[in-house]
Amino acid sequence: MKLSLIALIIINALLMSCNGKDQSTEIETTFQNKGHELVYEMVQKVGNYATLAKHKDVVYSYKYQTPDGKADISTEKYIFDGELSYGAYQPHERTLANLEGPIEQGYDGKEYWLKHKGKVITDTTSLKRVTFNRPTNFYWFTMFQKLLDPGLNYEYIGEKMIKDNAYDIVKITFESATDKPTDIYQVYINKDTKMVDQFLFTVVDAGVIETPMLMELEYEQIDNLLIPTKRRYKKSTWEAEVTDEPWITVDWSNIKFNNDLSRELFKK
Repeated sequence: MKLSLIALIIINALLMSCNGKDQSTEIETTFQNKGHELVYEMVQKVGNYATLAKHKDVVYSYKYQTPDGKADISTEKYIFDGELSYGAYQPHERTLANLEGPIEQGYDGKEYWLKHKGKVITDTTSLKRVTFNRPTNFYWFTMFQKLLDPGLNYEYIGEKMIKDNAYDIVKITFESATDKPTDIYQVYINKDTKMVDQFLFTVVDAGVIETPMLMELEYEQIDNLLIPTKRRYKKSTWEAEVTDEPWITVDWSNIKFNNDLSRELFKK
């Protein structure tokens, strides 16, 4: 299996080279270990970054709902080349709730910005939230493809049965040049479907470090990609044992690729 996968990767690399496009995050010549290989197979199943990037851009509706009834609803727009990101929020009861009325957030490849009712907001506290939201929302949408980025480490944890399904468990960590903790993902890859049904994660920037969250996923086929459009998460243990707390839900809908978005949209 490993030899055939390596051959496939080399072929893909040659094809992309012929097309004049460098997708270095996709090209691997060897696998670190079994965990790395399992993640690679999973990404090929849902659609790798080269497949995603061919769609140029995406527009979709994002809804984040907490158990207390508060919600963020935004129209998200991304250009994959450069990871440009835009979000128009209304309502935004969990994000900058102190600003009444619609807000817009953006990242143009160099600068993060925020507008409230069309007026540019420059206070550092508000902009700090934007610098968290924009890359985070983009990352969640492209997470599985980006699990093959350089600088990641993979550790095969073992097998586990959950609700009559057999899973391979892989822990994924990020290389760091400092002693600062980095986010951890522990994915549960369904042995039959080769897809991630659930995963544990930490968010260092949000203070979620020692106690992970468990995310459960439901997928939707859109064009040639399998996208986890329905998500729910809450506190868990590293054994994937959740608490009795209610779930936080995240739904993506009306996903449309190839919208011919202008890069000007992402500028302040």
